[in-house]
Amino acid sequence: MSEKGIGRITPVILSAGSGSRLWPLSRAGYPKQFLPLAGDLTLIQETALRLADDRFAAPLVICNEEHRFVVAEQLRAQSCQPAEIILEPVGRNTAPAAAVAALRLLDGRDDALMLVVPSDHVITDTAAFLAAVDQAAGAAAQGLLVTFGITPERAETGYGYIRAGGPLPGLDGVRAVDRFVEKPDLETAEGYLAAGGYHWNSGIFLFSARAYLEDLERANAAIVAACRQAIAASRRDLTFCRLDEDAFAASPSVSIDHAVMETTRKAAVVPVDMGWSDLGAWSALWAMAPKDDRGNVTRGDVILHDTSNAYVRSDHGLAAVAGLEDVVVVTTDDAVLVAHRDKVQDVKTLVDHLKAEGRTEHVRHRMVHRPWGNYRTIDRGERFQVKRIVVQPGARLSLQMHHHRAEHWIVVSGTALVTRGAGSFLLTENQSTYIPAGEAHRLENPGKLPLHLIEVQSGSYLGEDDIIRFEDGYGRSGPADTATKATF
Repeated sequence: MSEKGIGRITPVILSAGSGSRLWPLSRAGYPKQFLPLAGDLTLIQETALRLADDRFAAPLVICNEEHRFVVAEQLRAQSCQPAEIILEPVGRNTAPAAAVAALRLLDGRDDALMLVVPSDHVITDTAAFLAAVDQAAGAAAQGLLVTFGITPERAETGYGYIRAGGPLPGLDGVRAVDRFVEKPDLETAEGYLAAGGYHWNSGIFLFSARAYLEDLERANAAIVAACRQAIAASRRDLTFCRLDEDAFAASPSVSIDHAVMETTRKAAVVPVDMGWSDLGAWSALWAMAPKDDRGNVTRGDVILHDTSNAYVRSDHGLAAVAGLEDVVVVTTDDAVLVAHRDKVQDVKTLVDHLKAEGRTEHVRHRMVHRPWGNYRTIDRGERFQVKRIVVQPGARLSLQMHHHRAEHWIVVSGTALVTRGAGSFLLTENQSTYIPAGEAHRLENPGKLPLHLIEVQSGSYLGEDDIIRFEDGYGRSGPADTATKATF
């Protein structure tokens, strides 16, 4: 329970970023928080379940526009009903995101406490996490800006550090912050571990909305001004709140640490050992997972021979590894990563190469998730493309038209309600239809089971941006956006 006299804390779940260091599993269009990396549930679902406690009010969720339906669906699957899902039109780091949340909270409650949590972290000891929140809540209620410092397990160069100062009177478990330290080299990290008093910077914060905004306004008033304007000019989009793009883009892009925590006189830290990891690289997944007698971690269809201290994961087909040590091997249906475990931070450099070459493997998988279901590209060649489409019960695609391609639909299972031109008709298993180029059409699933069908596209241009929407139930209309946007 929350400390006596302290109301329920509002979690602010931040769901942004591309998770490029966990490529090829994590992609810009479907990053790591939407993946089941450390268990059966996805990281954002695990985050929501940790916060399903009477200490907390319904969460505010902040994400980008492209991920809005995935966020809503994954939370709905865990019976989590957010107070609001706020859409960032452009990425501006964590300080503006937290400012937007703080401004929203102050609309309804002057003394609101907010727990800012990334959606893509792992915490294996929920009891320790909740105990640390209780300790931090008392400090936050007194106007302190509290961060959580993780008890270090090793000399880690991938994390920033916090050096804790002395204990704060009357606040059990809470210490002053002596200083924040950027990611160190290995020798420096080893020195921190030997000296003691240093903690990994978790990027999790607890403070009152008012205290955060007051310090942020002193340190960087432009952020607060831009966020106020972005909210004032925001609009509703279905169940989402869409911030004004021009106003929000005017905000400086800066983290909470740099904008506030490193300059405020009210910074405090709660040291905690709660089985935390930000899963910033494949080596982190190897470090936290159970291992066989040779130090290997495997997931999926994997065979190892004379291999040790490896992380091998196959999400598509068989992965066989022989005679290697300290490697990471990850396979998907369109990419394979092989890296030394000490070099996995360089995966981001590989992703940068993909971007520079104009490739799309960093953007999305062959299976693409949409608010109505998903589709997977099965084959593609000159003037043709084949997809498997799954439409969830009761869902439907937009009423749309393509200039350059025709489509053939074959129902594999379920029932399809097809609109073609001025007419509509039903298709069932093993039945098919043809949609000529230039014909308005729509696909719906009126049944109670998922609709599976095969789509064969043919034509002179097969890009996802060849689509005109006449009517749409998901807040999209007109021509499709670029390859990183929802286009189907």
